Amino acid sequence: MKSLFKNILMLAVMIGSFTSYATETLEAAPTSNYVKKGNLISVSDSFGEVIYSGTVNYSGALTSLFNFTQLKDGKYTVEVDRDYEIEINTIEVKNHLVSYLASSRKVIFKPLVRNENAKLLISKLDLESDNMNVELYYEGELILSETVKGSKVLNRVYQLDKTLKGSYTAKITSNDRVFVENFRI
Repeated sequence: MKSLFKNILMLAVMIGSFTSYATETLEAAPTSNYVKKGNLISVSDSFGEVIYSGTVNYSGALTSLFNFTQLKDGKYTVEVDRDYEIEINTIEVKNHLVSYLASSRKVIFKPLVRNENAKLLISKLDLESDNMNVELYYEGELILSETVKGSKVLNRVYQLDKTLKGSYTAKITSNDRVFVENFRI
């Protein structure tokens, strides 16, 4: 009986020790808060001022890699720029406790731009708006400007002149963001 009491007491002390080291509480954390080495991250305050911007150096859970508990109390926007999407989350810090505001999660899909045999293929999944502006430049000079409207999947194919070899730039504006892709023919 005495050893059972000691074991229970030891277990209670261990649990108390582990919980005293917990500094971050996540309520309704997004399931996609996993980041990979090479992803870009930026943190902005409630005024839109970027307080941190950088490249993720290790793969893992966002909250394990970045200590948001040291921020002042308030709401912050955390953007993770991945290969084909930008995930935007809002976190709230109160008394060094961090909460994800699940209703504020937003994903912006980047356009996919491919150049195959002098054909420029642009495709974009856009669940919030149904248009994108496309500007095409040859050697720095604007050669095409178009607004593409349609459904949630926006596609466009442009046939380029194979004899005009040089550098091209595709500038795509959508979701209040500008995406730039440089390529050569």
